[in-house]
Amino acid sequence: MVLALPLLMWLGYKESQNEPIQPQAVVVLGGSTKRLERERFTASFARQHPNLPIWISGGSPPTYTQKVFAKAGIDPKRLHLDYEAVDTVTNFTTLVDRLQARGIKSVYLVTSDYHMRRACVIGEIVLGSRGIEFKPVPVPSKQSSEPVEKSIRDGVRALVWVATGYTGADDKNKQSIDR
Repeated sequence: MVLALPLLMWLGYKESQNEPIQPQAVVVLGGSTKRLERERFTASFARQHPNLPIWISGGSPPTYTQKVFAKAGIDPKRLHLDYEAVDTVTNFTTLVDRLQARGIKSVYLVTSDYHMRRACVIGEIVLGSRGIEFKPVPVPSKQSSEPVEKSIRDGVRALVWVATGYTGADDKNKQSIDR
């Protein structure tokens, strides 16, 4: 109940905000290292938004990701690759302060459609804690939505992170490449 109060207050605040801010960056939650679907989708999406930096958290190895964007004609200077995250909560917590430091107030959030509900729950909490809005951009898939329990579990983890800085994640084998 103690953790629910700040969430309810935040949601009330969000509802009072009328004017959405035009996204200033694209944030991609990396997916399967085998299929590159999110990266390919984002490369196409990025051609429609040529002035936005692209932040990719996790997913395929850097060389594969860079090839997908190069093939799509995306300037590599737009890419910010981050491999610190070990799960969906840390996809957000490892990037949010860097986005805020660059003055980013709104982002497009790209992830698979089946993963979007959980990403939105975490994004509302983690990005919202830094005043960053997001617009969901789901990547179509043929998978059914994740169980709601994952959204609840990770929503609680995100609230704990906001309150304490602790994600509850296992952070072995992380690396960061920021371009």
